[in-house]
Amino acid sequence: MAYTTTTPARRRPSGQQGWLSKLLAAGRLHKERRALTRLSNQQLSDIGITRAEADAEANRGLWDVPNHWKR
Repeated sequence: MAYTTTTPARRRPSGQQGWLSKLLAAGRLHKERRALTRLSNQQLSDIGITRAEADAEANRGLWDVPNHWKR
């Protein structure tokens, strides 16, 4: 009979909300918002937003996240 030596996967305690994954997601959001400011007007037009909309999005606070993140 063979025995395995792998350890079981660690699980987060039920009350923990994955703060590290939220922090990493916030960092990605910040990076994406800053990238909007570097797009040309033509590139913004291609994705369907105006320069004013891109600037408004880029200037939102880090705590101002999409609604589906707040669950």
